[in-house]
Amino acid sequence: MKTVSLTIDGKEIKAPVGEKVLWAALDNDIYIPHLCARHDNSAPDASCRLCWVEIEGKSRPVTACTETVEAGMVVNTKGQAALRLARTAIELLLASNEVDCASCAKSGACELQKIAAHLKVKLKTRRFKKILRHLPVDSSSPLFTYDPNKCVLCGQCIQVCRQRLGIGALGFAHRGFNRRMTTFGDQPIGQSECQNCGDCVAACPTGALCFK
Repeated sequence: MKTVSLTIDGKEIKAPVGEKVLWAALDNDIYIPHLCARHDNSAPDASCRLCWVEIEGKSRPVTACTETVEAGMVVNTKGQAALRLARTAIELLLASNEVDCASCAKSGACELQKIAAHLKVKLKTRRFKKILRHLPVDSSSPLFTYDPNKCVLCGQCIQVCRQRLGIGALGFAHRGFNRRMTTFGDQPIGQSECQNCGDCVAACPTGALCFK
């Protein structure tokens, strides 16, 4: 396998040709916040807007999940411009998320907690007005529950269900603030084509999908 050499945060590393900066960093123990990207997805949509980095020679920050490594590339994950964008993104997510760590089954294993700590942002930030959706929890599946109020719309559950398993029971509906993950025809998950494999729960980075 051909590789290229690049530098991330002062650390010289090697990465496969065609690899994305995000995975090159993570594979070398350099953490970059992210929610929507999956290593097995060759065309990430960069929807979470958290993996901002600065690359020498570029006039503005770029998303690490979409930027391909190049020989001699110099990447800075701690630049002030990149951090400002990432902090704004996480604060906007938290402003519409039902943060309830004390009673959440994913507490301690939640990416929102990890990202907030990494970016030095309070989970109950007051920078933006809190606007919650107050949507009903779907507990129709015998295996897990889905709480849309804790969903960050990363699409990881949809990617796993559709791309890896070929089921396609889950998808997005609506736009803007009303956007949410749902099933075909907006049926309860327990009445959909879901086969209760549990892979969507394992893929969920927050407490939106939890085993019963």
